[in-house]
Amino acid sequence: MIKKKHLTQTQGQSLIEFSLMAIVLIVLLMGVMDLGRAYFTYLALKDAAAEGAYYGQGHPGWIDDDDSSDPDNIEYRVKNSAPQGGLVNWNDSATVITVDIVNPPVPGKTLTVTVTYPYQLITPFIGGQTLTLKARAVSVIVSPP
Repeated sequence: MIKKKHLTQTQGQSLIEFSLMAIVLIVLLMGVMDLGRAYFTYLALKDAAAEGAYYGQGHPGWIDDDDSSDPDNIEYRVKNSAPQGGLVNWNDSATVITVDIVNPPVPGKTLTVTVTYPYQLITPFIGGQTLTLKARAVSVIVSPP
């Protein structure tokens, strides 16, 4: 004859504890993933600002905000140096690229390129919020305009 085991109240305790802790762990892991995405986006913005500043130090007079399709301006270099199809959407209207330069741009003065980007958080309970990421690069003008 086979004996049947009777279940006690404590045998389902570990399943309940795991299910409660799994929620906390998943939210924590998504937060870490969100921070990783934000850091990657910041590095892409920093590289793009540095590319614009590097290009602007040799061509300080080539600032044209009206024509972003012309490859001979600083804003075009900033937008096209970042990875395409990644986390940075350069077509977003909230993306701001500013170039601060001394007028007239003379060698020895500085040129500052600042990129501001609205980063969307995806973590539950925090999601839907926007974090403004700002990257800045400064270079010294080496040639006259």
